[in-house]
Amino acid sequence: MATTPRFLSNWDINDTALGAAGTRLGTTLDTGVLRRKYNFGSRVSELAIAQSPFFRFVSKVAKHPTDDPAFKFTERRPSFHRRYAYVVGAINASTTDVFNDATITGYGADATIALDDTLKVYMACDYKSGGNIQNKFGQATDKIDVGDAGTAPEFLMTKQIIKIPISSTAGGGANGAKPTDYILLRVTAVGAAGNKTFAMQNVSSSARSVVLVTGSVIRAASGEYSSFAANVPAGRTYDQEIAGSLEAQRSYVVGTSYEEGSSLLGTTWNDQPFATGYGQTQIWRTEFGMTNTARATVLKYEPNEWARIWREKLIEHKWDIEQSLLFGSQYTANSVAQTQGAVDYILNNGNVFSLDPAVKSQDSFLDDLSNYVDPRYNDSKATVFFCSTAVYNWLHKLSGYFANNVGMVVPGSGLTTPSPGVGTDAGNGYAGFATTGRGKQFGVDMTRISTVYGDMNVARHVALDQTEIAMLGINMKHCKYRPLAGNGVSRDTSIYVGVQSLENTGTDKRVDMILTEAGMEWQMPESHAVWKIA
Repeated sequence: MATTPRFLSNWDINDTALGAAGTRLGTTLDTGVLRRKYNFGSRVSELAIAQSPFFRFVSKVAKHPTDDPAFKFTERRPSFHRRYAYVVGAINASTTDVFNDATITGYGADATIALDDTLKVYMACDYKSGGNIQNKFGQATDKIDVGDAGTAPEFLMTKQIIKIPISSTAGGGANGAKPTDYILLRVTAVGAAGNKTFAMQNVSSSARSVVLVTGSVIRAASGEYSSFAANVPAGRTYDQEIAGSLEAQRSYVVGTSYEEGSSLLGTTWNDQPFATGYGQTQIWRTEFGMTNTARATVLKYEPNEWARIWREKLIEHKWDIEQSLLFGSQYTANSVAQTQGAVDYILNNGNVFSLDPAVKSQDSFLDDLSNYVDPRYNDSKATVFFCSTAVYNWLHKLSGYFANNVGMVVPGSGLTTPSPGVGTDAGNGYAGFATTGRGKQFGVDMTRISTVYGDMNVARHVALDQTEIAMLGINMKHCKYRPLAGNGVSRDTSIYVGVQSLENTGTDKRVDMILTEAGMEWQMPESHAVWKIA
């Protein structure tokens, strides 16, 4: 009685028929009927998980087939938290434009600002209004300077209250200095966006897109505008710390204030939260062949050489995909298309930090996290960190360095810098990192490290060893693995058996092929980060 062939489509990777752990009995891997296609789908991700953790993650949590090899997508960024701008100038008491860090005065009154004074200020932004596209830390490509075209604040309306930070320090408190007070301005008029030419910090003098805001002072204070330094307004912001520098310079809408019995304004502030992008699929093929004489020969150790090659080629195919998803660059020429990998995308669009395990301090790394894991722009719970072996070791040493996550003070120790479980002689405790769990997620070995900015889910990736990339932070909510599938045809990982055989070519050999056509979709570059070895 004939037995049913053991097709690959029915092959369970964990099938006990494969033998005990560490053994692979080649004779159990019957490839089935010649010239049959087997959709291997996501099962290829079960192979060599430790060698390809990124593909494992995206194929499990972020697989979304596409029916077009050139796929488009839309990003949506919320607007509520972007209602801020920088005060870059004012119309002073003598009714002339002033773009420096002079002491604040009311409009039409040569005196220190007082309650109910009229204030006229020029305001500018550092993000594109269309799509709410923002700067990413350390990202000079497509950087957005304050007042660039398309950045004029479009959220300003009458009846709003704007909090304007000021400083008693010359230079207005920029570049790390903190504001010492603030003014509240109730907006009474908003001018149309226009251009004003003036010098800006770290940016050459040119026309800047600004909006003139007129308002009544409802909280008075004396000092200089906090968006100024070295006598000129802040200009370049992409390489500045959010908490350490930028927030101190930003003027935010902090509510509205309407008169009793007031009428409707009949207007609203403009909002365009959508931006578009595109990606494309890539074709991976792995071919392998053997003469039928070799296939019929029984060998020592692993009797079935054809089955052994099958396993090796499946892993090779998966490894090729993993490398492309990490290091590939989106490019098309002569009908050959490549998809974009994580490193290329983030280096050109995302947050860029430096990390040399030999010199990086925990303080500096915490600053990186404060700029990257900002709840307004990035969800730390959806972020997975893939790092080189050296950085993987460094993170574990870092998290173990802080006993119970808090260093205790030991008076009289004589220490001036933190030490394991000790603290400083000055009597200051410190918080840091702590390893809170180890386990597997989707089969990938993961370490959970607790930080003041949330948990880091960390996986080692050996493909990053001996590269300039120390670590990748990838938000799994904002990337997708997109195999091509449409019209009943799936181009997800498939195995084509007997593409060349004695039966169909007359040549006494057999050739099989593994094929995958898929691409990566990358969205929201502010939610991804790369740490480079400086």
